[in-house]
Amino acid sequence: MKRNIYSILIALAVLFGLKENVVAQAPQAKYVILVTVDGFRPEFYLDSNYAMPTVRELMKNGVAAQGLNPVFPSVTYPNHTTMVTGVTPAKHGIYYNTPFEPGGATGKWYWDYNLIKAPTLWDAMHKAGKTTACVRWPVTFNAPIDYRIPEYWDYKNMADARPYTAAATYPATLWKEVQDNATGILEATDLNADNDELIQDENVARIAGYIIKKYKPNFLALHLACTDHYEHENGRDHYMVKASVAGADRAIKTLVEAVNRAKIADSTLIIILGDHGFENICRSFNPNVLLKQAGLMTDVKTGNWKAQFHSSGGSSFLQLKDKNDKATLSKVAVILAQQPDSIKQYYQVVNKTGLDKVGADPNVELALSGLNGTTLGNGTETLIQKFNKVKGTHGFYPDHKQIRTGFVAFGPGLKKGTVIPVMNMVDIAPLISKLTGVPLPSADGEIYPELFY
Repeated sequence: MKRNIYSILIALAVLFGLKENVVAQAPQAKYVILVTVDGFRPEFYLDSNYAMPTVRELMKNGVAAQGLNPVFPSVTYPNHTTMVTGVTPAKHGIYYNTPFEPGGATGKWYWDYNLIKAPTLWDAMHKAGKTTACVRWPVTFNAPIDYRIPEYWDYKNMADARPYTAAATYPATLWKEVQDNATGILEATDLNADNDELIQDENVARIAGYIIKKYKPNFLALHLACTDHYEHENGRDHYMVKASVAGADRAIKTLVEAVNRAKIADSTLIIILGDHGFENICRSFNPNVLLKQAGLMTDVKTGNWKAQFHSSGGSSFLQLKDKNDKATLSKVAVILAQQPDSIKQYYQVVNKTGLDKVGADPNVELALSGLNGTTLGNGTETLIQKFNKVKGTHGFYPDHKQIRTGFVAFGPGLKKGTVIPVMNMVDIAPLISKLTGVPLPSADGEIYPELFY
């Protein structure tokens, strides 16, 4: 009913030349639900061969983009952080999923919210007196969120995330509360995506749905990760990818049902998007083998190295022991340039200009992005490793079309049925800021007037 009245006001405004004044009074969203489907590809909602009826219905009555460009590297944590800050990794400081560790990777991730260097929507919402929540959202350990269940696990025991997640939940009683009221007792595998199961996304949605109904937070963000897992495991087109896409749609339907039961549908903005697309891969290229052969990387554990590549999925970033060591940087560039075409076909070199253009790690002068079905690895023994089956990955430079992700939104102030060609990841936070009236002046993204009444 409210939307019909608003449409009449717009029509009258156009008739009398007063559109600008009425648009300034466009209805604002009191509540926001930000949902990421990890590995979300635009065809999941643009192509009816994929079972996403809920998302397509939201798109029909809301807005969408045919593609959304991720930041570089196009991996989960940098992009999730860009969504809630509106700035690139160069400004927010979450450069990769896993931090570069000079003595060798231990398995740690960028979990801690205190590592974020830019203001976030969580900060802006609190400053505006709003309540917030998250369920399994990246980089929310220690975050100032009212109802917080972060994505956090013991890297030494990845089979069971429950103890670390429970300890990091806030308030502490929330962990038991959601099991009592939303999921039942959670077993170790209930937060994983293994054995062709989709239980992880189901549980995340049930938890989020309960929080919506019980606490009605003004801003809730949740992360559905099953689709990403099965795309990694099986490539883009496997049965389990299609099953996980359907499962994600059902999870989103759970959220819609919760919004309706909470009686906040008229004032709720729902955004569904991804953090990256996916490419099929059949081999891994390990550039550290070249550095080892050139004597630039002898033993990282004892500190005997001058340069090493830090892999981030389909990309890898050159780390210099001495950031001012231009001689080593030049030597690496020459090594890469002198490889035969049979090797150079597997990677593109991204120079400092290219890195700065997309706001990547400002401490890096050179990176690689895989080509022709190639991911980048950290191995030091075999230059090219062929897989025995097709797999999938992301992380590539954002000029790769298949690495584009998706965007669908529905709620107050959005123009029904509008589909624009492309957006960028930095545009998400400004959109939320505009539709809620909660300022986030540090965000760099654009506003697209055609999306709004």
